[in-house]
Amino acid sequence: MNTDSARPTVTELRLSAFKNHRGVTLPIGPVTLLSGESGSGKSSALQAYEILSRLGSGEPLARAVGTVAGGAAACIPAGARPDEQGRRGFRIGCTVDGPAGPVNLDLAVQAEPELRIVGERLTGGGETLLTTALIDPARHAVQAAWHTAGSTPVTRAPLPDDRLGTSLLPLRVAGKTAGQQLVLAAAEQVVVALRSAFACDPRPEAMRETGRGAAPVADVATTAVGAGSGSARARGRAGGRGVAAGSWGRDGDGGPDEGRLRSSCENLPAVLERTSRECRRRHALLVAAVRDACAGPVDGLHAVPREAIAGGADGGVRAAAGAGGAGDRSAVGGAAAGSWGGGRPERGAAGAVATRPAPDPGASRPAPAPAGVRALVDRGALGMMPVEQLGDGELRFLALALVLLTGPGVLAMDPVGEIPSAQQQLTVMADGLDRCMDHRQARELMSLAVRMAERGHVRLLGTVGDPSVAEGLPGVRVLHLGV
Repeated sequence: MNTDSARPTVTELRLSAFKNHRGVTLPIGPVTLLSGESGSGKSSALQAYEILSRLGSGEPLARAVGTVAGGAAACIPAGARPDEQGRRGFRIGCTVDGPAGPVNLDLAVQAEPELRIVGERLTGGGETLLTTALIDPARHAVQAAWHTAGSTPVTRAPLPDDRLGTSLLPLRVAGKTAGQQLVLAAAEQVVVALRSAFACDPRPEAMRETGRGAAPVADVATTAVGAGSGSARARGRAGGRGVAAGSWGRDGDGGPDEGRLRSSCENLPAVLERTSRECRRRHALLVAAVRDACAGPVDGLHAVPREAIAGGADGGVRAAAGAGGAGDRSAVGGAAAGSWGGGRPERGAAGAVATRPAPDPGASRPAPAPAGVRALVDRGALGMMPVEQLGDGELRFLALALVLLTGPGVLAMDPVGEIPSAQQQLTVMADGLDRCMDHRQARELMSLAVRMAERGHVRLLGTVGDPSVAEGLPGVRVLHLGV
């Protein structure tokens, strides 16, 4: 057992048969970049990771693969021929390292003629911990067998064919025998790692629409990986210590939550208002990063009510911004990376972990941002400038830097509230990481990612068009696809 890795993390992504990938294994480190020519499968690799992450969060299979353009049919390997029953599908998997040691998860998905999970295998500690197989195609269930190591070597039961069986184990396994405890530990490790992911693709055009006064629209198709309904999650059985997967959440469910950054980052002004108010030190880090990446002076980032801007006086705008939005340079040196927000674990009478983000849900949710908030860049002697007037590369840098500097409490995702934040590691997935950026901006962003990854709370998996932006940076792994 490997006890060096306290935080569950995905260390390997397997694309056994997925789109244009066959038998591909990608090692995943703290900062991993995928490069290659157009069509080499960079984005496809991130899509496979996202499917696994969504399934680990408890999302139904149809919604998990629905984020891929073309749906499940587009995931079938090129040139794959149907079998005698006309079935075709894809296979993906991953390795998750953590306190339980390396745990392997492999998945076989039938995409045609009917979408369903037809096989799942979880292994770790030298044991096969879970296997599922489709026995009767007429039933929407698979036959599952999980390791027991008691008087009965395995336990058999049906599981739904549209859910990841591993995410359901904490609700099925009692944890009374050593074998059951091994199964729970492995399942918990995999679920925590898969849920702790955030897919981010800032869209400058959407960010500008919000800046001009349009209300941010929830992008259901790109809702952050890891979103779920903590209140809807069931508790594990007595004696179990696993993580129960929740239902997939939408940005619009239960009303808008403008204090949590969405995948496309169109609600950036409201999030800046929150972060500048809650942690000046980390906000100062963000200002310093933007200063290094943007053309012209950057003395601060502010989020102010639109009526203050309508007044027209620059001094009034600065007064409305207040100290909370200022980029205090003196605070940069002592700032510590971490996350805004977050919950605490709570245990029930039987020792089971209660799947609630915090004892006081009202306190854990951010206060709603003031209506009509607009983000501004303080240009010093040049005055205030609306953020939406930044270039595309500058806007993407600002949004991605904010994601790297923050944590699950400020992102549109449901962190694993029943596990202490110190035992979790956020993985940021960014397709086209250097898109729209010049070499200097992309280099600054990569340097920031390296610094945050060194602190152990954030990992980055992204695709780049120019791998030279990471040249010479310590701890960055560049994987060239299609070579």
